[in-house]
Amino acid sequence: MIGFWVAGALAVLLVLALLFRPFLLKSQDVNVSRRQLNAAIYRDQLTRLERDRAENTLADADYEQARAELQRRVIDDTAEADANSTLQAPRKTMLAVGLVLPIAAVALYVLLGSPAALQPQVPQQAVTAQDMDRLTEGLAKKLEKEPDNLQGWAMLARSYKMLGRNMEAEMAFVRAGSFLDNDAQLLAIYADLAATNANGNFAGKPAQLIEKALKVDPENAMALWLAGTAAFRGNQFETAIRIWERLIQQVDPESEDGRMLQGSIDAAYSALGKTAPKAALQGPAKGPRVTSPEAGSPPQKTGAQASVRGRVELDASLKGKAGPNDTVMVIARAPGSRMPVAVVRANVSELPLTFTLDDSLAMSPQARISMSEQVEVEARVSKSGMAQPESGDLISAVQTVKLGASGVKIQVNKVRP
Repeated sequence: MIGFWVAGALAVLLVLALLFRPFLLKSQDVNVSRRQLNAAIYRDQLTRLERDRAENTLADADYEQARAELQRRVIDDTAEADANSTLQAPRKTMLAVGLVLPIAAVALYVLLGSPAALQPQVPQQAVTAQDMDRLTEGLAKKLEKEPDNLQGWAMLARSYKMLGRNMEAEMAFVRAGSFLDNDAQLLAIYADLAATNANGNFAGKPAQLIEKALKVDPENAMALWLAGTAAFRGNQFETAIRIWERLIQQVDPESEDGRMLQGSIDAAYSALGKTAPKAALQGPAKGPRVTSPEAGSPPQKTGAQASVRGRVELDASLKGKAGPNDTVMVIARAPGSRMPVAVVRANVSELPLTFTLDDSLAMSPQARISMSEQVEVEARVSKSGMAQPESGDLISAVQTVKLGASGVKIQVNKVRP
């Protein structure tokens, strides 16, 4: 802030120096009398009279009258003695300008500028959940008095969603009405809420909202994801693959979203009893690259040495949270990779489950369990059956075991936040 004021003061001094330069550079005062000044003026006026008469723009009579008047004024001005007067620098004016200009500059900046911007920025306190609750409730009360404020209802719906108040968020979206009609993102958020509140069921209202969102914007990422999810949960795996392969073109291949999306596509192929084609695996959202044997990876093991065997159990305290038709997934990954090298699927009704993870369960020919010295193994119980973990899934701890291990015990004993 000090630097700003110093720069401003220097700028004012520069302006004053330029204004006063003609007076500051005068080497001496110029002395001239009033009589001499008047005589010079009269001579100039007489010269102009002569010129006007010569150009016939002034009649002789008018010329004689004007000349006589000039002579009379000359005689009157020279009748009295006149002391010399000095043309000096206007010191009072210069002093006034020197004071007024800086004061005016500062006053105008205070009135029209932004003095607060010169102050050091003070970090703002983070908005707490209580603050969000208070602001959201204030908005809700305001909208009860303004029921036609559709944009406000849409804002309230998103605020409720941020707070995890899904039922209230859905009701606020209902009140937003036609404001949502041309906003694909809001329609997709609304569809997601409606499906969540229906325990993951996309039939009816959620499906209609997704279809509407895709009509507004066929490439909306969230709407495409939900459309693929709805198709997957409806066992329409080919439709899910087709939709997700459209979406995968928009995703950063190295991002977590990209790897999860590729995993979901692989899961859809697996549900069809197929392996994802090579072109899909090498698409823009493929998971971490696994080095092929030809590229110098360790020799692949075979038979029992190329598998992991064990048993999965569901903790007794969580049995009430899982339905008999919920999907159990036992997943093996190479350490540091999110791409599964083997996946076993079963229903909760089959627990406790004895499993064998080997190359026959590979998600990709380029990522097989036999290509790793050790793997990370975990189990998850999912109501949706999706490859992407979701809140509410039942999960186990991740175990790192050597390839060829047997008797691995996996206990599903946690709920994913």
